[in-house]
Amino acid sequence: MKLPLTPQRSPNRVYPPGVPGLLGLTSTITAVVVVCGLYFGREVLMPITLAVLLSFLLAPLVGVLRRLHFGQLPSIFVAVVVALVTLLAISTLIGAQVAQLAGSLPQYQAAIELKIESVQEKTVGRADALLSRAASALARVTPDHPNPPHEAGRAPKPSAAAPMPVEVHEPMPSPLQLAQKVFSPVVGPLETMFIVMVVTIFILMQREDLRDRLIRLFGARDLHRTTTAINDAASRLSRYFVAQLGVNVGAGTIIALGLAIIGVPGALLFGVLTALLRFVPYIGTWIAAVLAVVLAAAIQPQWTMAVATIILFVVVDVVAGQVVEPLLYGHSSGLSPLAVVVAAIFWSWLWGPVGLVLSTPLTLCLVTLGRYAERLRFLTVLLGDQPALTPAQNFYQRMLADDPHEAIVQADRLLKEMPVVQYYDDVAREGLRLARNDALRGVFAPDQLGRINETLLDIVENLEQVESLPPTPPPAQPQPPSESDGDAAATEEPTPDQNAPLLPGMRAVCIAGRGAFDEVATAIALQLLGRRGLPVTAAYYAQFRKGSVDAASIEGAPIVCIVTLDASEAPPYLRNLVRRIRERAPAASIVVGIGGMSEREDETPMSGTTNVNSFADLVEQCMQVATNTAPQPPRLVERTS
Repeated sequence: MKLPLTPQRSPNRVYPPGVPGLLGLTSTITAVVVVCGLYFGREVLMPITLAVLLSFLLAPLVGVLRRLHFGQLPSIFVAVVVALVTLLAISTLIGAQVAQLAGSLPQYQAAIELKIESVQEKTVGRADALLSRAASALARVTPDHPNPPHEAGRAPKPSAAAPMPVEVHEPMPSPLQLAQKVFSPVVGPLETMFIVMVVTIFILMQREDLRDRLIRLFGARDLHRTTTAINDAASRLSRYFVAQLGVNVGAGTIIALGLAIIGVPGALLFGVLTALLRFVPYIGTWIAAVLAVVLAAAIQPQWTMAVATIILFVVVDVVAGQVVEPLLYGHSSGLSPLAVVVAAIFWSWLWGPVGLVLSTPLTLCLVTLGRYAERLRFLTVLLGDQPALTPAQNFYQRMLADDPHEAIVQADRLLKEMPVVQYYDDVAREGLRLARNDALRGVFAPDQLGRINETLLDIVENLEQVESLPPTPPPAQPQPPSESDGDAAATEEPTPDQNAPLLPGMRAVCIAGRGAFDEVATAIALQLLGRRGLPVTAAYYAQFRKGSVDAASIEGAPIVCIVTLDASEAPPYLRNLVRRIRERAPAASIVVGIGGMSEREDETPMSGTTNVNSFADLVEQCMQVATNTAPQPPRLVERTS
């Protein structure tokens, strides 16, 4: 007995991953060298970076002075003097407030010790008492072990001799050593400030020249891209600095006034610290808050002042971070929240506290440049706040991950902003195209392909009763001017009516092609036509093979839609299908889509059909035939990412 021969299925053609080439290795080595240079050259690079960022902050002020008919040098001089006076005033204010609080700290020592004892008694003390009771209960139920007898004949060990006290006296420092010890902590910051100011002056004086040199160095071949990148980075950083400075000053002012009303001493100091530390993302405000709460708890025996201080900081931080900053930054600064945290960790590891303060602006500059430089594009993808995947890619990825629930959640979110037909065109259709390309590559196993199709059909069925926004009407096409108003009225084309009554006996038949996902596309077409009130039935390519043509399914149907993603290639099976349909239903209007096929006069089997590129065009063509309105040419549907 011979077994029936089964067709040999070609193995899945899974393409191997690309082998890292010389370019990838060179990029990795370059990144390692740059990071090492930033780490070992931080003593030189930190003042220069501070000067560059300070120039971005002072650039708007210099521009305002230039518009007031100041010269270039006077404008730069005034801006630098303002910055220097502000820094010196802030430093003097902080020093005076710290000295005042240091003199009053002994008065708060008793209150601090009492609060610490109270907290320890209510937390650690209770834990110790609980452990003691548990140890006592365990000792009562544990039997006593006899002590081992002492070994006979062994002499007791002699006790160690008492240690002799030793005192070390350092020689009295000389006046030069004493002066060096006092002024050394001050000389370093003053030296750095001097270098920053000098470099800032030269950067502001030669802004245009430095810009031209950067263009010549990095992008002379593409002046438009390079100029756009530099202008975007400069404007984004200047806007960020100015907006952040305004928000920080406002938050610090409110904190100072609130603490003064509450009665916390050094309110001005904590206001200044809040304004400065808010440049450190996420944790800066709470560093100042912890210091203020500790001082408030030390002043008052009760906890009222400390609780009021905590509430003040929470309210100010929430309002500044969730209301004011989104309004100023356009609901985002260009960085994702995770990117801000990672950047803070990375730059603080490289440059310490200065890197922590500069982490956000430096990362924002790199992400902005990554939008234009191909080799830095990965930074924009990893650290930017824009979605990494388009809605269509996300839709398809959820299908691959076998997670239809997330795809349905995404559809519900998008349908609040777009009509359902646009969702099917911009998201589902593009996702089906990605799936079709992978299916042609042979990367799907048969069972996986079946699961994806079932999941897609479930999603389409789930959206059947979803209410969405009304479809956007197509833009009006400009008409050429006519000789008279009467001629214009006579030649004006009728506008399709969404609520026009259907002609008697109107129905449509949607035939799915033989592509891997044409059944899903046909289900979408059936749903959209049913939403418009057109009676519609489904058919499949197997019903129209040679020798088994099901003429009953299309008999008397005025509209026949062939829904396939293969229409862009116009394969032979599609031509044969059109010919057989035309032989059985010569009077039917045949609509072919949605793969983006264009009409060609030399292709006789496909001539006389209406080719559409989207679900919206397919529905409109069918409804125009069903309502006997003048057919409109298929319109291009804008794709949204």
